[in-house]
Amino acid sequence: METRKEHWEKLYSTKQPNEVSWTQELPKTSLDFIHTCKLPKTASIIDIGGGDSKLVDCLLEEGYENISVLDISEKAIERAKQRLGSKAAKVNWIVSDVTEFHPSATYDLWHDRAAFHFLTTPDQINVYLSTAKQAVKNFMTIGTFSDHGPNKCSGLDVHQYTEEELQQQLKDGFEKIKCITEDHTTPFNTTQNFLFCSFKRNELSSDRKSNAEDIRQKAN
Repeated sequence: METRKEHWEKLYSTKQPNEVSWTQELPKTSLDFIHTCKLPKTASIIDIGGGDSKLVDCLLEEGYENISVLDISEKAIERAKQRLGSKAAKVNWIVSDVTEFHPSATYDLWHDRAAFHFLTTPDQINVYLSTAKQAVKNFMTIGTFSDHGPNKCSGLDVHQYTEEELQQQLKDGFEKIKCITEDHTTPFNTTQNFLFCSFKRNELSSDRKSNAEDIRQKAN
């Protein structure tokens, strides 16, 4: 059986941005949510499942200095690097399945558009949430398919979310700031309904303080 990594490496090796549904020339909603966090340009931002998204281009153009992009596909990250040219050296690139990601840093903002909904088992979801709780200092923005969105993408099953369900998943560690739904128009002029939500990290618990300290020590 094809692994998740094999699936995504094959996809990014065989399809161009105009041949996949999630492509956005301008990731306006993601940028709007990031701007509402009012972070300094030195803030640490990670884009989970960023692939060859142009969000990193926009953040660099706006002057953000501490950007990480994580994706399961090495090919996707290679494409993003090639597009950015010399600017790619300003980005921390991470090739990893998010469920196997062991962050060596903490982040002011964790951004995820269209990665979380590919996690369809309780174990996968719990690992993701546990990693996020350890790594996020301030804000999280997640975009998933809504309950009116597709139930498959790129040939894979996805988990659709209502606002209430996503809030429930994140209640242990995060407080909802706001949610919106919107239709994303794909490169082939179909529409996909997305749910976007932003969350604020709760005050550090004693367990999380210990985890954050462990991360800092590993980084030093």
